[in-house]
Amino acid sequence: MEISLDKQKKQQDIVNMFDDIASTYDLANRVLTMGIDIKWRKIACQKSYEILNLKELKQVTDVACGTGDLLMFWREFAQKNSIEVKNYVGVDPSVNMLEVARKKIDFASFKEGKAQELPVEDESTEIISISYGIRNVVDRVEALQEFYRALKPGGIVVILEFTKQDRSGVIDKVVDFGMKKILPMVGGLISKNYAAYKYLPDSIEGFLTTKMLEDELTSVGFKMSYTKSFTMGISTLLIAQKSL
Repeated sequence: MEISLDKQKKQQDIVNMFDDIASTYDLANRVLTMGIDIKWRKIACQKSYEILNLKELKQVTDVACGTGDLLMFWREFAQKNSIEVKNYVGVDPSVNMLEVARKKIDFASFKEGKAQELPVEDESTEIISISYGIRNVVDRVEALQEFYRALKPGGIVVILEFTKQDRSGVIDKVVDFGMKKILPMVGGLISKNYAAYKYLPDSIEGFLTTKMLEDELTSVGFKMSYTKSFTMGISTLLIAQKSL
């Protein structure tokens, strides 16, 4: 499927933005979430291994892997659950993000690539994860179809994302203010790129609801296994399984 020039430019602009903030990305994440994103990632890994219920895996593939944070938790929880994973693979279109990841992680291989064009063979991986990256994929349904192609039968796709919420209460308004005003200011100070961290709340506002993302997953053939929202709906975990 061909991507229009407008979509190609939008996708490349997003990649360029992540290239620019790669060196400060980890620090900004920890400061902006006060470290709570670590808890979300750990829950995602533990729950995924429970659903998959296998003791040997050929491969775990983390898409839009960034600096490789989630891969570290995939390995940590594989070891805790006595699961043997032969290969850990990180895929990202940002060369600078991958450069940071390679310096930080020595147990995984990293490949430059898009979610819509995974450098992964058909039915070659039991887990495909994407944390806080699916909303940055311009052709999202095409990416979900790619995930389905690359997964082994019975394999799972694991999505952590900031999904759009209907915010109307007092607490919701406080969260909204923090996301739209505080986050860009702090992220901009750390990264020296205000626009990149203004993009984050804007991209969430323009993204799907949890139900809409579930519908997209089922439309390409996945069966929903688990959905959970964290911290007043700021983050959502979705796990969906490919048919056997």
